[in-house]
Amino acid sequence: MSITDTPESLSRRPSPKRKRSDSEASPYPSDERAASRPQTYHNGVDSTDHTDTEHRYAYEDDSDAEGLQTPAVDERERETPAPPARPTSLIYVPHMTLRGHKRGVAAVKFSPNGRYIASSSADCTIKIWDAATGSLLHTLEGHLGGISTITWNPDSTVLASGSDDKSIRLWDIKTGKCLPTPLTGHHNYIYSLAFSPKGNMLVSGSYDEAVFLWDVRTSRVMRSLPAHSDPVSGVDFVRDGTLVASCSSDGLIRIWDATTGQCLKTLVHEDNAPVTSVRFSPNGKFVLATTLDSCMRLWNYVEGRCIKTYQGHKNERYSINACFGTYGVAVPKKDSVGKGEGSREEEDARRWAFAMCGDEDGRLVLWDVSSKEVLQVVKGHEGVVLGVDVSPDSEKLVSCGLDGTLKVWRLEQVESERANGKEG
Repeated sequence: MSITDTPESLSRRPSPKRKRSDSEASPYPSDERAASRPQTYHNGVDSTDHTDTEHRYAYEDDSDAEGLQTPAVDERERETPAPPARPTSLIYVPHMTLRGHKRGVAAVKFSPNGRYIASSSADCTIKIWDAATGSLLHTLEGHLGGISTITWNPDSTVLASGSDDKSIRLWDIKTGKCLPTPLTGHHNYIYSLAFSPKGNMLVSGSYDEAVFLWDVRTSRVMRSLPAHSDPVSGVDFVRDGTLVASCSSDGLIRIWDATTGQCLKTLVHEDNAPVTSVRFSPNGKFVLATTLDSCMRLWNYVEGRCIKTYQGHKNERYSINACFGTYGVAVPKKDSVGKGEGSREEEDARRWAFAMCGDEDGRLVLWDVSSKEVLQVVKGHEGVVLGVDVSPDSEKLVSCGLDGTLKVWRLEQVESERANGKEG
């Protein structure tokens, strides 16, 4: 199983940031070495033997064959290494600590272009940071209540924020100014937001138990979904914008048609623990959900089946979000073998997926998506880690929490590189 494959379509059939009280490992690509077919020599003439399936060479027992050598294996074939083993662990190390918020930080997000980090806080502000230097670029003020959720539009020019003041605001990142018309309509705190892949729609989830689909250009509600019987704690768009996922304290995850507003699937685990966040996988085939039973689950929503359960973190009282990232090792390209170490084409990357979330003991936990193995546990906060995110290139992580700080982590080492003698 790989979360970076092409998505399949869903069969269409009907059907907070607050305290509240599965294994198909991705097969490694097969060795596609182009071994020559076995050959037989007849009186010095070369003809192909199509029946020798074990790639052995046969010779006629006569004087003409005496002294013949086994045909040389192509040098490139002999030097092509076997596919690398999946790394057993990751080593992200502290890079920066960003301070400036006066109260706990509820959410943190890298911009899609990787240049910025946005954070939102119970102090009613949003801060925009330079992801490379950690310098503070803007402090966005305008909300009258704590800000539980933020999301970037696809081109990193607009940030949306949802607040306890029941409004959603859109911010121009270049100027640091709020766009004129706030999005109003929810009757209670706003817990979760997500932009559509095209940036023309926004989905919101609220304590009022509803999911709203907004037209960003008109700032109007396109569709109101009576989604859940408890506060809506998480929402997300699938990669092509056709589906929306929502989750709630009622223990349900629902998949919606973004165009018609029809509920296509309802997912519920037998334990029925409150679900606090939901995220589509990058390929759109799965949803990742965190729950208040210290578990994180990966669902095949088409089949309505939980296929993986990740454990090892503590999450029993707070809404803590989760996210995906990738990791890998460099391997020589077949067409660059023998070119020497100076060639820019000499390495390619083999990638795997990881899932990450924070916990209530101040840690970040990273799991391999397929094997469920813990790749790294990072300790860096005092108290609960509420928000985590991965940079677009997976070279950095960012986390935030009740201690009012942001921590940025950079990738220093993939463990298997040392085993392969590649440590630099």
